[in-house]
Amino acid sequence: MKFLLFGTGDYYNRYRKWFEQQEIVALLDNSEQKQHTYIDGVKVLSPKEGIRLKYDIIVILSFYVKQMKQQLVSLGADESRIFHFYDLHQLLLGRTVKRTLQYFLRAKEIIEGNNTSKAKVLLMSHDLTLGGPAIALFHAAMVFKKHDYEVVYSSMIDGPLRTKLVENDISVVVDENLQLATMNETDWVKSFSLIVCNTLNFHVFLSERDTSVPVVWWFHDARFFYNGVNKNVMGKINLNNLKAVSVGPVPAEAIGEFLPEISCGQLLYGVGDVQSGIRQDKNVHETICFITIGFLEDIKGQDVLLKAIKMLSAKIRHMCKFYIVGHNMTLFGEKVKKTALDISEVIFTGSVSRKEIHKLLNEADVLICPSRQDSMPTVAAEAMMHSVPCILSNVIGTSVYINDGEDGFIFKNEDAEALAEKISWCVENKKDMEEMGRKARSIYEEHFSMPVFENNLLKIVNEVLDSK
Repeated sequence: MKFLLFGTGDYYNRYRKWFEQQEIVALLDNSEQKQHTYIDGVKVLSPKEGIRLKYDIIVILSFYVKQMKQQLVSLGADESRIFHFYDLHQLLLGRTVKRTLQYFLRAKEIIEGNNTSKAKVLLMSHDLTLGGPAIALFHAAMVFKKHDYEVVYSSMIDGPLRTKLVENDISVVVDENLQLATMNETDWVKSFSLIVCNTLNFHVFLSERDTSVPVVWWFHDARFFYNGVNKNVMGKINLNNLKAVSVGPVPAEAIGEFLPEISCGQLLYGVGDVQSGIRQDKNVHETICFITIGFLEDIKGQDVLLKAIKMLSAKIRHMCKFYIVGHNMTLFGEKVKKTALDISEVIFTGSVSRKEIHKLLNEADVLICPSRQDSMPTVAAEAMMHSVPCILSNVIGTSVYINDGEDGFIFKNEDAEALAEKISWCVENKKDMEEMGRKARSIYEEHFSMPVFENNLLKIVNEVLDSK
């Protein structure tokens, strides 16, 4: 088969290895800066140019599959020849060479061992980045280790979180075959007493599974991430001996659309307390510091924030600083930065370390999450841990824990005028923000602290193992 690969960003880097033995006619990208350059020896073209070539299949390497598919079809591409990276198990079955597993610490020993005195738990992540879901699973690993389980943390790809896991004596296995393979095709996972699959990314893996091994499937994904899912593959998942849990209502509603018969419980993640108490030095500056944290992309809504900032009066605006934190070297990021050229109060930091994020939160007065979709952003819980109240759009899962105007703020999704009103209120009522921050801290302690997470996780695991 001849392939066109649409997308040359993060997911191209994650999946390009599977096309090393395939014929790639061209790479497609909407970035004019990338067009007519070469990546890995393959020419990058605009989608309009690419679909004029002779090809069999277009694979979309992005989660913006709905928009990208619509673009291709509008240009004349045959929809039946357009696929998503979730479809690679079907497309490349028998056409690829298996990748070698990488073992760290005692991973191989635990997998192959027969120690019956301890339950063996496998935690499966789609990556080892420092993103919310992978960090949440890391915290789960620490809970299991504390309670004397044999723990292996596995991932589809390597990443910086591996160092943190190894430093905490958590064994790791990196198996890139998990990007394509089902459970029945992955022999090494079958020796475990319990498997925890993290995020929607494991729906292909679970579509053919050994039901004698209990599975906890932990959902973090908003509806947006389901656009590339094949409902027929999802429908093959055997729910016997499988416990589904979700970080709040947003992921639960999303999976319910695809598997109406699934019963989804709740498991909020835990956030480690690096603050060690209520912050006492809030509001010491004349300007009020707002912070937004997240990858600059349409779904995160940074453009809504900039629109709101432009609606503020000059007096209010000059009393503010707006830090926009996160990777911004994207098409959307470039557009957002261009929009902000005439807003001197906006500061783009780019990507920063976890340590720097906590430093910024410790200095911030308010966190703004303007997302168009977001299940339960970790940064909101981290902000409340730092006694920083949040302004959240009403589609964000965390908003169910916020009492508007008491311990945080909620505005209607994409309503920039409503967001501007919330920002103005914070500036005009700065004296009340310290008390609001204390109340926000109470939300963290009640719902997102590590002791609460530990108790909830162990309760679910004990139920699953006892039922077996």
